[in-house]
Amino acid sequence: MQLGFIHGVMNTDNMSVPGETIDYGPCAFIDTYQHNKVFSSIDRNGRYAYNNQPGIGLWSLTRLAETLLPLLADDNEQAVDRAQTLLGAYATHSENAWLSGMRSKCGLTAVKNTEQDDKALIEALLNTMVDNNADFTLTFTALSKLDNHISQRDEETRKLFDQTSEFDNWAIKWRERVQLETQGNEERQISMQAVNPVYIPRNHQIEPAIRAAEDRDDFSVFHELHEVLQNPYVKLPGKERYESSPEPHEIIENTFCGT
Repeated sequence: MQLGFIHGVMNTDNMSVPGETIDYGPCAFIDTYQHNKVFSSIDRNGRYAYNNQPGIGLWSLTRLAETLLPLLADDNEQAVDRAQTLLGAYATHSENAWLSGMRSKCGLTAVKNTEQDDKALIEALLNTMVDNNADFTLTFTALSKLDNHISQRDEETRKLFDQTSEFDNWAIKWRERVQLETQGNEERQISMQAVNPVYIPRNHQIEPAIRAAEDRDDFSVFHELHEVLQNPYVKLPGKERYESSPEPHEIIENTFCGT
């Protein structure tokens, strides 16, 4: 989720016993960020939407727990209580993992007593991205290049937002928070660039690779895309087109099983 990934069919038969997702089917990565983004052609009600993934993960694990009740205790009520206790820890684990990862994406370390403020700051950024049609990957990549003070580098990030003033207002609060960090400007940028990819497998790049392979038996398009994705955090010369969000005519709204 910290890379903008949407599973597509994250139901019980697509999770392994340890709780890891498998068999991704009509999965996709977000371009323009939306909380409830759906790509899967079979997900008509947003069951597996981007922001629903933690909840559907718990739902799937609950179904697994139901099958294990006889092994948890001889008494059914005791078994249910034990299962509920175990499952009750899921939300905390999930939220902590999300916050830890998103802090890293925003260049924020675990400064004492800043957890709730950091969560609000991150959520404010995501909401600003939604309101201003900002690309998920490009936003975090650009953010990882910003200095601790306003500089020319801000322009690359500002131009990703419809209303640049809304990003500017958020950036003021972000820089105030960054001042609490012990790491320096360059150290923070390096740590952010290590977790914010330059390249993701975007739908408008995957589709031509599929079409070339299926229609013309030409796998060269796939191999070039695959090569770029081997080093997603490293900007490669001559590969700028793989960074770009889709043009309006390139946007792909639906993905299908087999993608």
